[in-house]
Amino acid sequence: KIRLKKVLGVQKDKLDSVLKWIKTNGVPNYFGNQRFGNDGDNWVDGKKLIEGTLKMRDKKTREFLMGSYQSYLFNNWLSKRMELNLLLEKFSEAETEQVMELPEGSLKGTKDQPNFFKLVEGDTMMHYPYGRVFNVEDLAEEARRFETKDIAPAGLLPGKKAKLSTATAGLLEAAFVEKMPLNGARRYAWIQVTEVTKNYVEEKAHYELSFVLPKGSYATNVLDVLRGGNEF
Repeated sequence: KIRLKKVLGVQKDKLDSVLKWIKTNGVPNYFGNQRFGNDGDNWVDGKKLIEGTLKMRDKKTREFLMGSYQSYLFNNWLSKRMELNLLLEKFSEAETEQVMELPEGSLKGTKDQPNFFKLVEGDTMMHYPYGRVFNVEDLAEEARRFETKDIAPAGLLPGKKAKLSTATAGLLEAAFVEKMPLNGARRYAWIQVTEVTKNYVEEKAHYELSFVLPKGSYATNVLDVLRGGNEF
């Protein structure tokens, strides 16, 4: 259970509204700060290890730090996709293509999708909440399946054996693809928040809530959206 303090009437109404949105839509699946160490810079040493400018004997520590760099690249890719989502909320597909420096027509069929997280041609998807990986071919059909929570987009943890995105999604992913001596994988970019309960204790101005997330996801993703994080 999470308790938010000093929540007054207007704030409570806003939290109720955002929580309703979260229950319907879900949240982005960023790695939390704890993945990057106390100073948030574990990924820097991981990058140096991969580039060969840092040596380290202990295999476990070495792999942990390189894994932190994988997570850093994933988070940065997800931020780029969130930027795309926000642009499509405000601008046309053609205008968004210009801002994101994408080929003309590459975002066709994205703006009118019902989901906040817009799928693009070639996106890598996974069956939700678990299952096989595949690339988007029929954009309208996969957007519909995403809306019904049957599938979800999956971001890249770069490394060996990782399936890459194609087409427009491949262009958006290219800057975050790196060779490294770890196995790559795919991680859900967008997750559903289930079993949501809330309780407002008026005399204490406490807003209490509880929810369930998929394994490996961070509660901070929900709290960031509730607090009106930079992504929304």
